[in-house]
Amino acid sequence: MGYGMSRMEEEYSEHEDQNNVDGPEIVDRMDSRAYVSQFSADGSLFVAGFQGSHIRIYDVDKGWKVHRDIHARSLRWTISDASLSPDQQFLVYSSLAPIIHIVNVGTAAKQSYANITDIHDGLDFSQHEDVRYTFGIFSVKFSSDGRELVAGSNDDSIYVYDLVANKLTLRLPAHHSDVNTVAFADETGHLIYSGSDDNLCKVWDRRCLSTEEPAGVLTGHLHGITHIDSRGDGRCFISNGKDQAIKMWDIRKMTSNADSYEDRTSNWDYRYSRYPQQYKQLKHPHDQSIATYRGHSVLRTLIRCYFSPAYSTGQKYIYTGSYDSSVCIYDVVSGSQVAKLKGYHQLAIRDCSWHPFDPMLVSSSWDGRVAKWSRSSCQQEETTDLD
Repeated sequence: MGYGMSRMEEEYSEHEDQNNVDGPEIVDRMDSRAYVSQFSADGSLFVAGFQGSHIRIYDVDKGWKVHRDIHARSLRWTISDASLSPDQQFLVYSSLAPIIHIVNVGTAAKQSYANITDIHDGLDFSQHEDVRYTFGIFSVKFSSDGRELVAGSNDDSIYVYDLVANKLTLRLPAHHSDVNTVAFADETGHLIYSGSDDNLCKVWDRRCLSTEEPAGVLTGHLHGITHIDSRGDGRCFISNGKDQAIKMWDIRKMTSNADSYEDRTSNWDYRYSRYPQQYKQLKHPHDQSIATYRGHSVLRTLIRCYFSPAYSTGQKYIYTGSYDSSVCIYDVVSGSQVAKLKGYHQLAIRDCSWHPFDPMLVSSSWDGRVAKWSRSSCQQEETTDLD
């Protein structure tokens, strides 16, 4: 572990409050909400997607200059997700429509206007024989070899698109409500994780999908799942939930069916009101998760959570955006909140990303700002024991 990495870990494991005089460094500020933001796998690029149809790719190694300024095509409501291909040559973006667009970002041009200066090919996910209506896509991911896309949609389904054959190859009626998030379990691409507003996480094995049944189901969330991140080992993953909790799962504990229980919280809607105090004491009677992390706020939008980078931290932390305009960082083992990056953003932080190698975390907020946090700019609170 390099010197810079240990300094970052030291920063996130100290318990004392620290003064934050200068605040984080501003990367960009737009006049619309930031919805998605992620570093590339090698950390050289950073992608941010905004509600106002902009997607910007920044060159991290060249002073965060805008590498590509992409103007999205046929946008419905917002950029719901964006994903770089493993070779960083292509970017796909989705909105609340059945079309995912793919852009060649390896060219030299800085500006990319859909079908004016660049071709934004539309990949039609409504071409499946069972689909005869429109729907929106919440989540899209490249496979590790860059040959396929997996997507989750608000028609309760998971889709797989073969980029080589240029056709939709799979539609799974996966859940009983919106599929808000999907992720590949590991580099093999055999297993897919999904999370839905039916409160369930499911595991799908692509080698045996003839019955359209999941390999297993994991229960424990009391409300819908907003995001899933895999540890990359084909075994463990985390999910963010509208019940204001992150849960960690081991798929060896999954069952073939979800146990039924009486939902006493079904009248609450996270889009319109804060989480009722009386619900915070409730627990799922058949909770299969192996750990729970609390202290952040999940309201109004599909807020995302992640494992910290393997190279620099050994994935010993979990971090998440929060509706209270902060980034919360938890210790994986103890469950305690070891840092809270706050005091700069004015609105919800929907997405955030930790650099894969350097001690740097970037937050993107509904206030339109993208901000870079490092050791000198971390404002912390004392750690809090969380269940």
